[in-house]
Amino acid sequence: MTQQSGTTSTPVTAATAATAATVTPTPTTSPSAPAPTSAPDTEVPPDAPLDTGLDPLDPLDPVKVLDTPGTDAPAPAATPTPTPAPAEPPAQPFPPLAEPRPLGERRVWPRTFHDRLTAPLPGLKAIARFAREGAVRPGKDGLADIPRLPYEPAPLPRVDARTVAVTWAGHASWVVRVGGLTVLTDPVWSRRILGTPARITPVGVPWESLPPVDAVVISHNHYDHLDAPTLRRLPRDTPVFVPAGLGGWFRRRRFTRVTELDWWEAAELSGVRFDFVPAHHWSKRSLTDTCHSLWGGWVLTAPEGQRVYFAGDTGYGHWFSRIGRRYPGIDLALLPIGAYDPRWWLSDVHCDPEEAVRAAQDLGARRMAPMHWGTFVLSAEPVLEPLTRVRTAWEQAGLAREDLWDLPVGGSRVLE
Repeated sequence: MTQQSGTTSTPVTAATAATAATVTPTPTTSPSAPAPTSAPDTEVPPDAPLDTGLDPLDPLDPVKVLDTPGTDAPAPAATPTPTPAPAEPPAQPFPPLAEPRPLGERRVWPRTFHDRLTAPLPGLKAIARFAREGAVRPGKDGLADIPRLPYEPAPLPRVDARTVAVTWAGHASWVVRVGGLTVLTDPVWSRRILGTPARITPVGVPWESLPPVDAVVISHNHYDHLDAPTLRRLPRDTPVFVPAGLGGWFRRRRFTRVTELDWWEAAELSGVRFDFVPAHHWSKRSLTDTCHSLWGGWVLTAPEGQRVYFAGDTGYGHWFSRIGRRYPGIDLALLPIGAYDPRWWLSDVHCDPEEAVRAAQDLGARRMAPMHWGTFVLSAEPVLEPLTRVRTAWEQAGLAREDLWDLPVGGSRVLE
């Protein structure tokens, strides 16, 4: 059952386009750190016996003869009693999930994660075309709908430890209440970020109205996802979960409880499991650190088993179906739908609305909440277009309207 605060909207179509897969090497660990525990894909040995369902010691199997003691005649067949079909067992992760790693573990990582890219970064020709065409912002008509962007701030819903609730603060920033914890995703409460115009909608949740923050998850180091002024507002002992290679950035700012994870690794805090999963993206924060830290999304699993997937920033590709297999039963997927135009420039790293709906289906998610739109003007599509397209795509995919949680900035939904 779900409850809603704020307004809701309507779903989307399916689009295709998968990105090529890459091999993910295991990170080097420091001598004091245990080796990574990600489970490999399981395979049947080539010399394993074939399970035919027959009894190898019974030459008459599968046509067995039932003898009645003391007679030569076969026993009469018993009237079969109909039995109810067994309940279908819940889906199991494949491969099995890794054991959680220690919180705050210090590790040694490769200098670069270029080998994790699922598409090459733009070359000189693409950069020259981008500079020549200059389509980085919508025109006047595309900005005309800014007053119509949905913005409906409201008090955070009251929840208990068994309830999952999400509140959209704008862009990729969510207040996630799960397993009794309050978790912030990619918190950006600043009015302006480097290289972009100011926000076109205010933050949906005033900082002073937040409950105590129990943890923060970061998807990657781009400025619209890793905001230093916002993070300075947090106590330095706040647990922070970050991609491999990004821990040093936080420790230099005196954060004391920093957990770095590679893809498919996990840690636990107060019974809530934090799994770091792949994304089709990249990382860069300065001229000299391209792909020096990893990028990805997070699967948060409550002690009661509810699951929320936060995609961070990503293009569409093969990772979604693999995440769905490893984490079956995702209750809610927080997926990006904006910053996609022009497609020739952004398709490798940002989903468009139709691809986001396809990603939700690949994940096997029961519900989807759009994000990464209506906050900062990062690309050329009209500001309201992501919402209208995702609603259309959801409907054309034949998905239930109530399972598209298209929240206004400041809106909340509760999953009970």
